[in-house]
Amino acid sequence: MFDGRMGEVLGGRVGEIIVLRHGQTEWSRSGQHTGVTDLPLLPEGEEQAQRLRATFAQRSFAEVWVSPRQRARRTAQLAGLTATAVDDDLVEIDYGGYEGRTTAEISAELGREWSVWRDGIVPGTTPGETLAAVGARVDRVLDRARGHLADGDVVLVAHGHVLRVLTARWLGLEPQAGALFALPAGSYGVLGHEHARPVLTGWGLH
Repeated sequence: MFDGRMGEVLGGRVGEIIVLRHGQTEWSRSGQHTGVTDLPLLPEGEEQAQRLRATFAQRSFAEVWVSPRQRARRTAQLAGLTATAVDDDLVEIDYGGYEGRTTAEISAELGREWSVWRDGIVPGTTPGETLAAVGARVDRVLDRARGHLADGDVVLVAHGHVLRVLTARWLGLEPQAGALFALPAGSYGVLGHEHARPVLTGWGLH
């Protein structure tokens, strides 16, 4: 993990975007893909969120947007964050027929290594969401968030894969580049600026 300095644009500080992945659930611990299934946090996940309370108490936030799933809303609450909006665009990828299954299980069934970043939901299964569709909705989130950065930081409390796509789009990369930004449960990243250029200023922080 790394923690960079706050960004500045044109000599004046602008807010940063904090991307916080919810704490551990039963399926995030086992590696099962969790899209539409609304699982609660494990006790471990609650502890992860509570440990962030002191860190976030040191910052002031212009906005706190949370996925509607209970694991995200509970994480925000335990971390001491008061949601200003529940945002449907922050839900996790819809994995279709791969919901609840692990990468190893899917790969074994296909007879080859499978990756959501490269392969998506393979035809023949229940249709899920494409990375392009996820990219379109996180672009909407980023467009809205940019409008608040002059007032302070914006926190997005959501899920691993959708936040990785969002981070890729912040950096001007294709949604598939989210593969490069592993974000453990209960950790957060910081999206900021350097010389007016969008950069990653912190990642995998606890």
